Amino acid sequence: LSEIVSTALCYSDLYCLFKVVEKDFFPIVLGHEAAGIVESVGPGVTEFQPGDKVIPLYLPQCGECRFCESPKTNQCDVTWSRIGSKEMALANSRLTCNGHKLRQFMDISTFSEYTVTHQMSVAKVDPDAPLDKVCLLGCGVPTGYGAAVNTAKVEPGSTCAVFGLGAVGLAAVMGCKAAGAKMIIAVDINPDKFEKAREFGATDFVNPKDYDEPISQVLMEMTGGGVDYSLECVDSQFRELSETISRCVFVCGF
Repeated sequence: LSEIVSTALCYSDLYCLFKVVEKDFFPIVLGHEAAGIVESVGPGVTEFQPGDKVIPLYLPQCGECRFCESPKTNQCDVTWSRIGSKEMALANSRLTCNGHKLRQFMDISTFSEYTVTHQMSVAKVDPDAPLDKVCLLGCGVPTGYGAAVNTAKVEPGSTCAVFGLGAVGLAAVMGCKAAGAKMIIAVDINPDKFEKAREFGATDFVNPKDYDEPISQVLMEMTGGGVDYSLECVDSQFRELSETISRCVFVCGF
């Protein structure tokens, strides 16, 4: 049992709230990007104790299944056995209201004063960590940073373009810098974000509103042929994306 001290609002939460049409998805407690303090532990829990500062993990890893042992994915088999369907997610939920079970979002549900999670679903952080800051480590920061470092595998001396300078985009800029990129072009229609992006490592800035030509042409002219890595960190339509991915998996399945 952990007390949630700080939680962020992710677009994934908004999507589920306003776009999910399946009625049996509700009632649910959303939220998955947070930080808190352990209030109590259950029998057999040895890695945590009351008072520990923790970050809930919405995609935890058991470290032992075939997927955790593979360097190609972080989709833990144990995790998906708990949240892989609406039925399983409801069965494993520890949240109730007036005697009725509530669905627990991603097995953590951080839009609550307290939440009960599996010990695998929390990570201990430094006792001095500011919880109102490190809560972003639950989703936005590793999403952007990991996209640059782990997925794109940005190489030293490369050129990168990051589209969108929200929390995920800034984290992607930071990841590109950490990977050694020599040129990091931050692209956004809000020029007020450029100075913050510079602090995170951006070297150049492009506002598409300032150009009549396609932004791809602008980047080609800036880099002498195009960037080595392009990271899109702007608002996308999750349903369209998921349907596209599903079709790809279906075709590959044959």
